[in-house]
Amino acid sequence: MRKITAIIHFCLILIVSSACSQNTPKVSNNKTKEEKNIKNMEGLEIATLGAGCFWCVEALYQDLKGVVKVESGYSGGAVENPTYKQICDGNTGHAEVIRVIFDPKVINYDLIIELFWAAHDPTTLNRQGNDVGTQYRSAIFYHDDKQKEIALKSKETANKSGAFSKPIVTEISPLINYWPAEDYHQDYFNLNGDKNPYCSSVVAPKVSKFRKKYAHLLKE
Repeated sequence: MRKITAIIHFCLILIVSSACSQNTPKVSNNKTKEEKNIKNMEGLEIATLGAGCFWCVEALYQDLKGVVKVESGYSGGAVENPTYKQICDGNTGHAEVIRVIFDPKVINYDLIIELFWAAHDPTTLNRQGNDVGTQYRSAIFYHDDKQKEIALKSKETANKSGAFSKPIVTEISPLINYWPAEDYHQDYFNLNGDKNPYCSSVVAPKVSKFRKKYAHLLKE
């Protein structure tokens, strides 16, 4: 009888353990299955950049030749699958970022980063214009050592270029995690540019200036 009871108890432990493991959230990292599929199957690469409000930065990169997709998201913090409200509270450690999926045969990572310096003010700590908080910090989250080397060298070059009156404060860190933002944030400027006052007064002028300066790099 004791033997039968022990067997039943052991089986119950296995069932409970299995259920718990299925409900345990997976930790996101910089070598996700999706990223491996993108690189191995399609020859595409990924850049993860923070340059203030992602509505604006997303719009700047979307129309570049060689850019296949731009997605707004969150990166650099400890909270898993954060919400926009949590991000706005400034307690998660995440930055608003864009995830740029691009074809390196058309536009390389060097140019992606070169345009990054022109897309925002990398000399202001934890803010872009009137947007203040660590979620708006300037950041490059590199995916591998090659990206790290390019980002560091590009930052040094930009600092010495004379284009900025103050030192660049951009964070350059390994990509530890990435979480897509809510659906309503995706393609936000294109869908809401004429409806949202912030887009018309802040985003639109930056997008117009960027597209005019880099017209030769835009998709037809």
